[in-house]
Amino acid sequence: MSALDAPPARPGVLVWEVAALVHAVGDTLATRFGAVAVRGELSGFSRASSGHCYFTLKDAEGTAGLRCAMFRRAANLLDFLPEDGALVELRGRLAVYEPRGELQFVVEAMRRAGAGALYERFLRLKAQLQAEGLFDAARKRPIPAFPRRIGVVTSLAAAALGDVLTALRRRSPQVGITVYPTPVQGPDAAAAIASAIERAGLRREVDTLIVCRGGGSLEDLWAFNEALVVRAIAASPLPVISGVGHETDVSLADLAADLRAPTPTAAAELAAPVRSDLLEALALLEARARRGLLRRLDTQAQRLDHAALRLARPAQALAPHRGRLALLSQTRRSAMARHIERRRERLVPLALRRDRALRQSLERARQRVDLLGARLQALDPQRVLARGYAWLGDELGRPLVSVAQMHPGQRAVARLADGEATVEVREIIRKPPQV
Repeated sequence: MSALDAPPARPGVLVWEVAALVHAVGDTLATRFGAVAVRGELSGFSRASSGHCYFTLKDAEGTAGLRCAMFRRAANLLDFLPEDGALVELRGRLAVYEPRGELQFVVEAMRRAGAGALYERFLRLKAQLQAEGLFDAARKRPIPAFPRRIGVVTSLAAAALGDVLTALRRRSPQVGITVYPTPVQGPDAAAAIASAIERAGLRREVDTLIVCRGGGSLEDLWAFNEALVVRAIAASPLPVISGVGHETDVSLADLAADLRAPTPTAAAELAAPVRSDLLEALALLEARARRGLLRRLDTQAQRLDHAALRLARPAQALAPHRGRLALLSQTRRSAMARHIERRRERLVPLALRRDRALRQSLERARQRVDLLGARLQALDPQRVLARGYAWLGDELGRPLVSVAQMHPGQRAVARLADGEATVEVREIIRKPPQV
């Protein structure tokens, strides 16, 4: 329906133009709330390139929120760095942002009013988990330099997933990707995220795990501050890269992860190297290996040439060895002759000593034989018989040396120096024993 076809306004009813109505509301707010002060927790704080700051001020229970704008002139007067969850007091005025007809609070000054309830909870959880050693640098594991497959824990509807997939396909199209879908915001998000991390660890089908989501307020990112998620990251058998929020956002999941990335895209860049860089490095290594191989082949070829030259004239190569052998042979013969001469010189006195000793030994033996011969001759029975003695024996030739062996009438044989005689015993006279 066009403006010409619109029904006419009732008499006495004021019809506002949109801009006029919004402007009138703004004037009313400015009159009614000229300069006010308000307390609450910062949420979604951001600073534009122009220097203007935009955020939401929420109450402790999170049941109400007020959009705020702090222009560069006032922002430059801040003496601290505003963070999500911080409890602050603002001075300014209420106004209407006319292009969208939204209520906003134009901040003229900001000061700390203590930590917000959610931020205080964040600090308590951080201290507790830090005391458990979940943030220790010693337990951080290195990220694989050349992963074959990367896992991503995030929401299928999150822009962060698109950022990660785009970065990985651009940088490392050879790397496989497995997505473990999970909600990343809401009351059940923490349990779902922890379950997805545990599921990836049990499957062991990826080399690196990226846990990520886009930016948001402290409330939006709170699932990544839950102890359940932090412990799941610390217990994961897979190296974990955390890319939660923007560069200024720090979650407890970031502190527990093996590596923190400022954004999901940065997490993808840290998880896998650039394929073109790898190919370039491989090409350089190949060229270096080829140059090294060619140098080695050239060196070996030169060695072969030198060896061939030496083998081409074997007589020349053997000549010095032949001369050396002749010299060694002459030296050996001379040494042998000298050795034999020295032996001969030593043998001459030994031979003389041997002959002298032999003659002396023979002389002593001859003298001993003569002595023994004389003694033997002295004991010869025939010589005894020649001195007038006789040898007496029985008929069987056994010697008779005692009268006890004899009896009267016994026949005996008496041997004399010049023969034998048979005799008969007639009488035996016993000689009395001498006292």
